[in-house]
Amino acid sequence: MAAPIALVGVPTALGGHLSGMELAPAGLRALGLVEMLRARPGLAGADVRDAGDVAVEPGFRPDPHPRAKNRAEICAFLPRERDLVAATLVGADGTRLLIIGGDCTAHAGAMAGLRTARPDARYAIAWFDAHGDFNTPDTTPSGNVWGMPFAMLCGRGDPDLVAAADGPTVMEQDAALFGGQVLDETESRMLASSRVASFGAGMLGTKAGLAAVEGWARSVATRVDGIYIAFDMDCLDGAEGWAVTMPEPGGLALETAEAAIRALATAMPVVGFGPTGVTLANGDGPKTAAAAARLAEAAFAPA
Repeated sequence: MAAPIALVGVPTALGGHLSGMELAPAGLRALGLVEMLRARPGLAGADVRDAGDVAVEPGFRPDPHPRAKNRAEICAFLPRERDLVAATLVGADGTRLLIIGGDCTAHAGAMAGLRTARPDARYAIAWFDAHGDFNTPDTTPSGNVWGMPFAMLCGRGDPDLVAAADGPTVMEQDAALFGGQVLDETESRMLASSRVASFGAGMLGTKAGLAAVEGWARSVATRVDGIYIAFDMDCLDGAEGWAVTMPEPGGLALETAEAAIRALATAMPVVGFGPTGVTLANGDGPKTAAAAARLAEAAFAPA
């Protein structure tokens, strides 16, 4: 029997200047996400255990700070997320984590929780996002912390933000950005000079691009115990009407994202998957929930 899936909601939009994402965990549940997961052929009858939501209050608060919006609130809730994730996974050998955001800071807390629950494990991360999320307070043009969590969990950024995420929780040579196409100049330079791999949206739509993903995954699999897949739904092509916060044209087709995730999951165990970046008021909510379930199936049942 397949290992259980533990669902944790992270109702936050504190990382930036737009509200809506804080409502997504409850909204996706109301649309039947858990039932959609169980109905997927690869997850038929899956034991999905809802561990509830991280306490985040307020879920959104306007903050004009130019370097790091709501940094105190984010530094407060990330350890709470870590502790909820860890408590959910400790002693539950093989249980996979399903994070429902919320903005992408949720992934930094998820990685901290995984490392707390399984301190001897080494994990890789696949960061699917139209944006890099590799800024720091020194490089950001917006002050949006939701543009920083990939850097934070790699150990980059201001000490308080990195410490709140228990960073670094991954080594950069075990990390990759998938579908990135809208990056700030300094962020792009930081990524290019780092050991983080990058697979652009256009490249992933080709056979050569998918072969490159497979090669990267096979190499990383030789040195890690599993991979966490952070999936901002805005990496999907914005022309398709997805209910996301920051849609971008020219992104991934759903089938391309699914193929890339299956390539990762075939090479190594997926310890967690997290759809984030959803604002249900912005597009087709049921379609977006169904896509999240389909992508979770690719992650947790690649065959």
